[in-house]
Amino acid sequence: MRGYAGRSVCARLVVALVAAAMLQVVAYAQDDFPGGKPIELTVLFPAGTSADVTARVLADGMSKQLNTNVLVVNRPGAGGAIGYKYVAAQSADGYHVVWNSNSISTTFHTGMMALDYRAFAPVARVLVETPVLVVKSDASWKDLRELIAYAKSNPGKLTVGNSGAGSHTHISAVMLFKAAGVEVTDVPFGAAQVMPSLLGGHVNSVMQLPGALAALVRGGNVRAVAALSMKRDPAFADVPTAAEQGVNVAADAWRGIAVPKGAPAAAIAKLEDAIRKTVGSSQFVKACESLSVAPAFLPGAEFGRLIAKEDRELALVIQSLGLKKSAN
Repeated sequence: MRGYAGRSVCARLVVALVAAAMLQVVAYAQDDFPGGKPIELTVLFPAGTSADVTARVLADGMSKQLNTNVLVVNRPGAGGAIGYKYVAAQSADGYHVVWNSNSISTTFHTGMMALDYRAFAPVARVLVETPVLVVKSDASWKDLRELIAYAKSNPGKLTVGNSGAGSHTHISAVMLFKAAGVEVTDVPFGAAQVMPSLLGGHVNSVMQLPGALAALVRGGNVRAVAALSMKRDPAFADVPTAAEQGVNVAADAWRGIAVPKGAPAAAIAKLEDAIRKTVGSSQFVKACESLSVAPAFLPGAEFGRLIAKEDRELALVIQSLGLKKSAN
């Protein structure tokens, strides 16, 4: 019996040693993240859009900080739902990240997907953008007040383009004109078609983010009539806010990085640190200035609290606008 007991003790010891060794291997693998393995960054909108351009600037900086390739892959469609679903279905190992935004809440609460923000772990907020309402430079409307006056006299005739049903630009436009008490016709496009549709005369106006329209504003092709921010955006210092023109609506957009829920804490920490250093670099700040967006780093924990708070607020807004639905 003593021999059996001794063998039993030895067996348990071997098992314990093997388990400890496996834990050390896992811990080392996490500490070594990314270990030269490429990271895939999913962008929810097509190449050339504001989301795409800013993501590529971030990916370049992160690649340098992590000493590996951060590869941008565009997975557009359904207001961001296609990209979110793809990333949520990947291994929670830190090698698949999503360039998320307020769309994580709008796509859920408008019924475009069953996933909500809780399917992801927040890594860091990167920047904020101000939705801006623009018209063609030769349009007769010089400011928001004139545009609203036209809409009041011609219910439903003013067409407003956006980046897709349920997108942040769509919600922003609906909020603006509902608060103004006027009826307009919302026209959703694929994100890359929004500005060409305005320039081609297919819509009277569009609500868009700075990265997609700043060059056109500077070039005199379009006129910005209102910025949907709490205070004037430095990138559009001469453009009055909606509130300054009598419509008290602000709808700043943010962009950040998230990973599938359950990703290792060590991997998240490495990603967060790389983002923090990238956002604070002179190269990133300069690139953001050229794109008319503002660097706005927030660490993962604080970013997560912001997302949860905003999700509750957006749910109420979307419900009040009659857009709240449940995904099938």
